[in-house]
Amino acid sequence: MAAPRIAIVGGGIAGASLAYMLAVERGVAPLLLEREAHCGSHATGRSAALYMPSYGPPTVRAATRASGAFYREPPAGFAAQPLLAPRGALHLALRDDPHAEPSLRALRARLQAAGSPARELDAAAVLALCPVLRPQQVLGGLLEAEALDMDVDAILQGFLRGARRAGAELHTDSAVLEARRADGRWRLRTAHASFDADIVVDAAGAWADALGALAGATPIGLQPKRRSAFLFDPPSDVAGWRDWPTLIDLAERFYVKPDAGCLLGSPANADPAEPHDVQPEEIDIASGIWAIEQATTLHIRRPRATWAGLRSFVADGEPVVGFDPNLPGWFWLAGQGGYGIQSAPGLARAAAALLLDGTLGAAWAAAGLRAEAIAPGRG
Repeated sequence: MAAPRIAIVGGGIAGASLAYMLAVERGVAPLLLEREAHCGSHATGRSAALYMPSYGPPTVRAATRASGAFYREPPAGFAAQPLLAPRGALHLALRDDPHAEPSLRALRARLQAAGSPARELDAAAVLALCPVLRPQQVLGGLLEAEALDMDVDAILQGFLRGARRAGAELHTDSAVLEARRADGRWRLRTAHASFDADIVVDAAGAWADALGALAGATPIGLQPKRRSAFLFDPPSDVAGWRDWPTLIDLAERFYVKPDAGCLLGSPANADPAEPHDVQPEEIDIASGIWAIEQATTLHIRRPRATWAGLRSFVADGEPVVGFDPNLPGWFWLAGQGGYGIQSAPGLARAAAALLLDGTLGAAWAAAGLRAEAIAPGRG
């Protein structure tokens, strides 16, 4: 049988990684349509860029673990530099958080159950790792050595470049204006052209439900949520800050990590928003600065840069991957939350299996990823 003509709508990390897996690993070269002038303009390009296998709900963690080998040893020619670099994540139990100790115990138990190496630290050990933390604030912490920095641009470009070399067709500035099914096929219309496909993959990120509505799909209940971040100057009188682990408040009031010769901070917010080119709110940045200054001796006079991105979730926090049960030829690859980059190779391979084989198979089940847990319309 001839391979189906597959159109992927969305050129962020989800669409790009699926295009790569289909074209390079499965020999089915798709069409990739991106609404913006450049792929990865929204959530992908605004990521904090941390690979953390403990981060996210169960299926996300399984997909992240399944992505590790690809990122550690990518195929020849995928990228000119390593995709991962040592960083570590230090989960902080702080005295002004009434739930700090039970949260620390729960995280330790979850990591141990997953076989993830993590080391519990007392207050003195935490302060030795990061001397700008305020001693009177620190109860202890948990160091997760498996957390790694990611080169997001190299990853995205590697997927796009590999997909194109294997025959995938990429069109930017191509927002889908109409999606219509007739005679067993889809017709997608943009401002510049029309495209026919047997299967449409909705990988439109925060716009996934809006795209589905064009086609008559029942919404999956996607809720984009704004997360803001900022860069600021490192302390001039403290050595070794480039080697700090990412500092993560267990109460999710802030995180800080070395990034691009600066420090990156965030209030770790998740504020509901409509899909758009989101910008940071002043209150987001102010609350992030306040939380960081309460926990550390860092003084943030003025951020060097600020930005925001949309992390899109459905109710249970797991991604939505699979054929729509009521709309023939419509396939969802959406709802990756804030975990899309770390889990991309694993989730894209799973999506390719569901697209072409109709099943995930026993190997995926053994890895902890089940089709019913990510299926559209579940529960």
